[in-house]
Amino acid sequence: MSSQPRNDDGPDLEEVAEEEELLILEKEVEQIAQKILDYRTTLPAQLSSTISLLESQRPVLPTHLLDEAVPQPEAGVTKGLLRETTGFPVTDDSDEAVKIQLLKQKISSNATAVPVVLNRMKEYMARIDKLDSSNGIIHPAFKRKRTS
Repeated sequence: MSSQPRNDDGPDLEEVAEEEELLILEKEVEQIAQKILDYRTTLPAQLSSTISLLESQRPVLPTHLLDEAVPQPEAGVTKGLLRETTGFPVTDDSDEAVKIQLLKQKISSNATAVPVVLNRMKEYMARIDKLDSSNGIIHPAFKRKRTS
């Protein structure tokens, strides 16, 4: 006879706990698979709409210099690039060229961030509407002051 009593419930409880954990993990895997499927279906459409939006907002810039922009001597006066012909100021300064390039990069990065910001705004507006429809208590610091 053994000195320890047999506990038949121990292995059963462990098996039940393992099965529950397995079910939870399976649900998580299904949710992740659903998210992946959603991303695969929605991302190409979002990407194409974003690209078309960026293409429509892309400024038309001259790709090459115009023939009139070539300096031609005229009665002892040389005629350089005109602001009226190209629409841009003539700059020989490398610092200004660097600043212009930096500005173009910032504008480009801001333009690419617009769809992300719009999606965030839509999500937050939906959350706010959801909170407005609920009867939860909102701290007075977060309530709007009524102006009359």
